[in-house]
Order: sequence, then C-alpha cells, then structure tokens
Amino acid sequence: MEELLVDRDGRSLTLTLNRPAKRNALSEALVEALIEAVRSAYDTPTDLVTFRGEGRTFSAGFDFGGLSETCDGELLRRFVRIEQLLQLIHSAPFDTLALVHGRVFGAAADLLCACDHRVGTAQSTFRLPGLAFGIVLGTRRLADRVGQAAARRIQGDGSTLDAENARNLGLLTEIVEPGDWDKRQARAVEEAGRIGAEARAAFHRALTPDHADADLADLVRSASVPGLRQRIERFREGTAA
Repeated sequence: MEELLVDRDGRSLTLTLNRPAKRNALSEALVEALIEAVRSAYDTPTDLVTFRGEGRTFSAGFDFGGLSETCDGELLRRFVRIEQLLQLIHSAPFDTLALVHGRVFGAAADLLCACDHRVGTAQSTFRLPGLAFGIVLGTRRLADRVGQAAARRIQGDGSTLDAENARNLGLLTEIVEPGDWDKRQARAVEEAGRIGAEARAAFHRALTPDHADADLADLVRSASVPGLRQRIERFREGTAA
C-alpha cells in the first residue's frame, strides 16, 4: 500500500497520508514521499497543495516504530528531513492547505503550522511535546502563528489544545467539518488562482520570515545532545503510564 496518495487536478495537488493502521505516523518513507511530492509542485504549475490524512486521525507525528533499534544519529537524520519538509511547505510559492482531524501530534502539528490555511474539525486536538525530550522543532513557525507567549506555553508544558483554543490562538485558521472539506478545498483553489504565479510567489516571500538556517541549526543542536533515544523512550514511558 502506498504511504502517500498523490492526486493532481489541474493546478491543485492533494497529498493524503495513507498509513491509517499506524495513525499516519511519519515514517521515513512517508516523509521522503512528501518531500518529493512538494518539490515536484515547485516545478509544475501549482496554485494549491492540500494535505489530508486517511483514517481516524490526521497524523500521530514522528513514527517511533523500531525505536529501540535506532541510534541517535539516525533519529537526528530523520528529524532533519522532517524539518526540511516543513521548510519546503512553509516557504512554498503556492498556497498550502491542511485539512486535519482527530489527534494531531508532534511533527504532524508542525506540518499543520507550516501551512497557510489550517483547517481542523471541532473534535480535533493538538499537542507539540518535542521539548519534553529535548527537540527544538518549528518553534519560530509556531511563534509566527500564535505569538511568542503562546508558543512558549504550548511547547513548554506540552499540553493538549482543543480545536476552539487552537483557533483562538491562531494555530487553526478555521473549524470545518469533513463533510464540507471538498467545498473548502475548492474555494481555496479558486482563491489561489486569482493571483498570477509570479505575484503569488512574491507575496509569499514578503510574508514569510526567512529563518530556515536558524531553525535547522536549533534542531540539530538540540537533537545532537547525547542520549536522544533514551530521552524519547522516557517520554513515551511517561505518556503510557
């Protein structure tokens, strides 16, 4: 089964995470497929890229399957690839739309945060616990969306946000139920197509702070502290208790 479903309709590209049995956790293969698909949109006339998830939840974030056999260096490499994916989305010259539902956890919430239009259901929840195991991922992007004080609180205590709080803070831009998602996506395609590609790319550059190098450096410094796997294992044991 393909881990990523790719559907192009003219200048609109839909990318659907397709690991429902694993709650669409971001495996290495899925992340690489996402990077390839988003990069291809840079090279093909594209107005909108939409992200969705199959099954009961958008995504459980980083796939920690096989953690006990994974070394720190491999974990670092995978986190770097996720950051590179997020940067591709955040700095894209086209519009981006995330349609999320269920439990949106960790790197999946970072993916949401990287998008222009961030739509969740009334029952969706959000949590970014990376600081609990020493990972600094997406902090500036989150602060751009919700402000520094809220970003400190969200990442600092790792608490879960409901959809209403997420919208009030700016993590979500809208709450829309799945039955209306196709209509919402069609509206996003129409809105994106009203602006010429060059003007839209310039508009995105003007609105998007360029802190890609600093974001990557912060991630690498945090993940390079020895004992990353052990920190993640302790975190997971604590959440399972």
